[in-house]
Amino acid sequence: MIKLVLLLILAYLMGSVPAGLWIGQLFFKKNLREYGSGNTGTTNTFRVLGVKAGIATFAFDFLKGTVATLLPIFFGISDISPMIFGLLAVLGHTFPVFANFRGGKAVATSAGVVLGFAPAFFGYLFVLFFLTLYLGSMISLASILSAFLAIIGVLLFPLFHFLLPHYDPLFTLVITLLGSLIIVRHKDNIARILARKENLVPWGLNLTKQKPKI
Repeated sequence: MIKLVLLLILAYLMGSVPAGLWIGQLFFKKNLREYGSGNTGTTNTFRVLGVKAGIATFAFDFLKGTVATLLPIFFGISDISPMIFGLLAVLGHTFPVFANFRGGKAVATSAGVVLGFAPAFFGYLFVLFFLTLYLGSMISLASILSAFLAIIGVLLFPLFHFLLPHYDPLFTLVITLLGSLIIVRHKDNIARILARKENLVPWGLNLTKQKPKI
């Protein structure tokens, strides 16, 4: 019981490590909260600190979700779903104890959780994300749409035994919660997308003709 509690706490603490914030402070002498969107996640890190810092932040945020989800497997715990550990990692990322409970938008860490628990479902979301990113040139739109379609997929795919062979009530619940969290935390992005003023990446077709403020 003590081991289980310690591992659950560890999952939250792993998620709480604010990679982008610390990379900015340690290597660039910049506080990400004072630049760009003020967010400490991957997108703002790319925009403010550059490609290398962005890649490092994404990799860390993604892998902490995967590793946290695999903790019960690593330590031989079978009486609690790995998704609980993954959910705690995402909550840690979103409300990090090491950064005054002000974290990222949960996209990369949630993706890491899905990879750790359901790799085939992750592959489906991976394709959707990059297809949407190419068509729209917006990481925010790709994140929002992937989160929405993750919820739809987890509800419908088990009916057809496609990617998810059967219903896992806890997996369904956690994916629905994570997808909803991602969408809610992108509410400002949604407003900018509707106003056609969302920030773009220099890749893709920008089919919605966004014209962000310079």
